[in-house]
Amino acid sequence: MAREGGFFYELRRRHVVRVAVAYAIAAWVLLQLASIVFPAFGAPEWVLKVIIALLAFGFPLALILAWAFEITPEGIRRTEPADSHDARPHEHTRRVGGLMNGIIFSVLALVVIVLLAERFLANRAPSAKIAMVSGKSIAVLPFESLSEVKENGYFASGMQDEILTRLAGIRDLKVISRTSTEQYASHPPNLKIVGEQLGVTSVLEGSVQRSGESAHINVQLIDTQSDGHLWAQSYDRELKDVFAVERDIAEKVADALKAKLLPDEAARVASVPTQDTQAYDLYLRALKFANHANDQYALTPVLMPQAIDLLQQAIARDPQFAIAFALLGRAHMYMYFFGADRTDTRLDAAKEAAERALRLQPDLAEGHSALAYYYYWGFRDYQRAIDELDVARKTMPQNFDIEVIRAAIARRQGKWNDTLDGLRRAAIYDPRNSSPPFELGQTYAHLRRYTEADAAYAQAAELSADPALSQIRRAQNTFLWKGDLVPLRTTLSALPKDGDAYRASSAALFDLAFWSRDFATAAKVAEEDWSDVWTMSRGNSVLPRKLRLAWAYDAMGEKAKARDIYTGVHDDYRHRIDARPGDWDAHATLGLASAALGLKDEAIAEGRRAAELLPLSRDAFAGTEYLQHLAHIYAVVGEKGLAIDELKQLLAVPAGLSLSSAMLRVDPTWDSLRDDPGFQALLKDSDAPHG
Repeated sequence: MAREGGFFYELRRRHVVRVAVAYAIAAWVLLQLASIVFPAFGAPEWVLKVIIALLAFGFPLALILAWAFEITPEGIRRTEPADSHDARPHEHTRRVGGLMNGIIFSVLALVVIVLLAERFLANRAPSAKIAMVSGKSIAVLPFESLSEVKENGYFASGMQDEILTRLAGIRDLKVISRTSTEQYASHPPNLKIVGEQLGVTSVLEGSVQRSGESAHINVQLIDTQSDGHLWAQSYDRELKDVFAVERDIAEKVADALKAKLLPDEAARVASVPTQDTQAYDLYLRALKFANHANDQYALTPVLMPQAIDLLQQAIARDPQFAIAFALLGRAHMYMYFFGADRTDTRLDAAKEAAERALRLQPDLAEGHSALAYYYYWGFRDYQRAIDELDVARKTMPQNFDIEVIRAAIARRQGKWNDTLDGLRRAAIYDPRNSSPPFELGQTYAHLRRYTEADAAYAQAAELSADPALSQIRRAQNTFLWKGDLVPLRTTLSALPKDGDAYRASSAALFDLAFWSRDFATAAKVAEEDWSDVWTMSRGNSVLPRKLRLAWAYDAMGEKAKARDIYTGVHDDYRHRIDARPGDWDAHATLGLASAALGLKDEAIAEGRRAAELLPLSRDAFAGTEYLQHLAHIYAVVGEKGLAIDELKQLLAVPAGLSLSSAMLRVDPTWDSLRDDPGFQALLKDSDAPHG
């Protein structure tokens, strides 16, 4: 017990400790509430930082005030020392202490309420989440196709997309992206729920009936709160007049919502991209394939070639069709990055198309966006990509993709908190889009925060109209997390064998069979697939399909077959490196093939070169894959110590999409290391989360 009259006695008598506890708890509650509320209202990050600084500054001040002053029936007065004749009696300090205890208990009760509310909101299904409603806000719902010819559905979809794009160029409007709206029916029964889920006060519904060279179009703007019509119009037009219809709809919607239309915005709303109706028709057909591949990038090898073919036909008819060139440039970059066509020919085609679009229309946002993908995906030139995105944002202020790509660039730079913050902002901006939670899942998994990744992938699957990729990633996350292959086997077996998702999942099917030590099935998957190269099923590096086939033959004991394939891959990629010496995928492939052929020095040199070309400092997200390839090479050529050193390094940094302790326990790739004490030590360590 503190001596009466001493320092600790005074701390107790003046209730300084109670004030410190109450202040700390109240500050924590305030920060929790701020972290939930501020993002919902779009408050900048510096606001929360200012509050944290003020609370930190206020803590010692509160303690000083508690020491110096006390609450009395006469008001606040200076606290006198205990031995002073003016000191308040002990009964008073006990009453004040009781009051302080009551305050502390009240604040603790508030803490419990905040924790329960946070837990409740976190566990709610994604479909039940409510977005913040903005006054001048709109969602363009999928247009219903009433055409007798079913294949004409692309025309209704294209009109919806074009009207949405025109509206999204109006700064005074909040416009929800196509991906968020496509999961709704053309005429949903309860628009109030739609408005709450999307955070909008109005929706635009429409139907299109195309017949030959004419179209009948109905549109109606509806208030989501009252279900009342704000504006409605019917159009009977020839296809050559469709741009006038799109312009009129956008202008009437802006007027009905009292959105201010600046002169440059009015010009873009009224723009006519082409005078050739057949070229425009080809563009709309291509747009449908491109949009689907954009939403589910694993489908890129299946869908994007069809988009490219249609776009090339469109620009052949109209060489002045700028936006078609822009979409073509972006489509080529998708084939380069997700279609695994890592060639200079593909890069040159992408750049030529994007630059042609900007020569035709220098301020075309889609053209600058296409160039941003070129610099980002093609060269990891992040600053030039950001510069192009900043130009694009000036004329596409409502473009959701820009926010996501900025977050993805931050992830490549190893700015993990910036990545997570950017993706969360994107999710608030476009609450029903599956892309932000999917990319959050990818980021959390890479940080080995597998529990959070699982929840994010589940939300992405819930929001996606085509959830296969999110479901596969979630199952792969479970394997990396727990070493359990059952979810992956269940998910892949449920894919329709004649569907695009199944055809795009060959690498995942191979991995499942290989990890399950069903090498015959793994070989069959590789034999039957049509692709020359496969992207790693969880990352960005690409390896030739035949190299995977050789691994399966090797594991089956078919050494002669495997060696023939290794030799062919080795010779092929030696020539590729001569033509493209900066290709890290080619160096990694050559290193792996050389290792299998017993060419130890060459294998190590090539593996190291790949890792040097894309180090973690250049790409913190994908660079880990090349360190994994290097570890694989070391293991094959018998350098066990070097292999274990690389694996140890990978387990110490964010690399959870490439490697985990659970994966090491199962993957046959590491069988040659299993008896080594150093490797066994790695298996005993649990995966430490980062960030």
